Amino acid sequence: MISTPDPAARRLATVTVPAPDLRPEPFLRHMAGGPRGFWAREDRWVAHGGLVAEVVVSDAAHGDRYGRVREAAAAIVRHPILVGTTRAPRARFYGGMSFRSDHRADDVWQDFPPALFHLPRMELEGDASGDAWLRIRELVDPGQEASAAVRLRREAEALRADLASRGLPARAAAARVLGRVSATDRPAWERAVEESLEAIQSGRVAKVVLARTLDVQIEGALDPVDVVAHLWVENRGSHVFLFEPMPGAALVGAAPETVVTLRDGVFHATAVAGSIRRGGSLREQAELAAALLASEKDRAEQRVVRDDVVARLETVAHQIRTDPQPHVLTLARIQHLETEIRASVGAGTGILDLLRLLHPTPAVCGLPRDAALDVLAEEEPFDRGWYAGPVGWFDGDGNGVFAPALRTAVLRDGAWRLFAGAGIVDGSVPALEWEETRIKFTPVLEALRSSGVVLDEPASGMGLDEPSTAGVVGEPVSAVIVDDPATAETSAADRA
Repeated sequence: MISTPDPAARRLATVTVPAPDLRPEPFLRHMAGGPRGFWAREDRWVAHGGLVAEVVVSDAAHGDRYGRVREAAAAIVRHPILVGTTRAPRARFYGGMSFRSDHRADDVWQDFPPALFHLPRMELEGDASGDAWLRIRELVDPGQEASAAVRLRREAEALRADLASRGLPARAAAARVLGRVSATDRPAWERAVEESLEAIQSGRVAKVVLARTLDVQIEGALDPVDVVAHLWVENRGSHVFLFEPMPGAALVGAAPETVVTLRDGVFHATAVAGSIRRGGSLREQAELAAALLASEKDRAEQRVVRDDVVARLETVAHQIRTDPQPHVLTLARIQHLETEIRASVGAGTGILDLLRLLHPTPAVCGLPRDAALDVLAEEEPFDRGWYAGPVGWFDGDGNGVFAPALRTAVLRDGAWRLFAGAGIVDGSVPALEWEETRIKFTPVLEALRSSGVVLDEPASGMGLDEPSTAGVVGEPVSAVIVDDPATAETSAADRA
């Protein structure tokens, strides 16, 4: 499971230096040609590159992949050395897991096994508080700690000076490249919705989250850093991520919710379900939000998610608190019902334990869980891979943040496969669920367009730019990349 020499006799040395004014984009471009990642929400972000150690579960059909990941990671970070500053947090492992535990890594998911986490060699972390921090780490042999610390500090300061001298160049107009589009057949997908409704009406399931795909073949080079940068600009309220385990294989997305956040025994998650357009004006946005709050179908769908999370938490947590009523979460192009959930968790329970308990939630799978998984296996003619699986980070103290891989796309051999799903419950209308998935494709499609991709088929049959009687999709939230670094007590990654 660990792709490095046995770390049992080695120590993990980490050097952290202040890096004012550094930005994630130049850092990520500097790390091109190797593993890279980026995780952000609003103005809090962390970028990473290179590799110290890799934790892989290549076959999770038999065994506990959560426990296997935790044990392997613990062996790597058993003997930490923090040099020069107390700012350095515990070493974090970044990555994720597939939606299904029996996932096979092939086709577009060839480089994404059932579980994959990287302990990066370099991290750059910041937020809006006015500072940033650059970290470099390495596994060193006993007796070499002092010399390694001097060498790592020199390397960190040289990289900081190099990136600072480059600055953030003015964004040039993106080179235009053609993107050839192919999408799920609409009649076939609506038949799958109807069959899911039959399963609901028969009492087999109460809810199924049915997804569809959209493929974009790029005729030219496109850096996934460009795509995630545009996602970040246009989806500031979402959890934006890039995980590129090797060049040419990447996962990007902008999830509206978290599965679990855990920090020093305090649990937090958001139960998100129900959807409606944002609208083309503030007045229309407010009217649509009111309609969403008044929709018994959407409230029932969101309540199912909240109640399932709470019921599962009750087995391991105490002092569970939820909002008395859902509120409307307004994102760049869509609005959802959302409930905040908080709880206290005992010292023996870490974030991977909670992830095992909660994933997959009714928000990404359905209810009851096993029956919904069976329906999805019957109705979805593609491999979900990491779509709707948990992505994020964890550390040696059991803290971390995981979001479901939603509003997402996977890159493989120059082709992007986008995923979008809709919660099917009693009363769902196939045409409206198609429209919901069309909206959910928009974040990645717009990020591709902003990166220079000209889509060859924006016709109604593809479900890309269809007009709707439900209102006009609102313009993206106005934002620019302001990568002001972090000095706040809570680290950027804790909030990303």
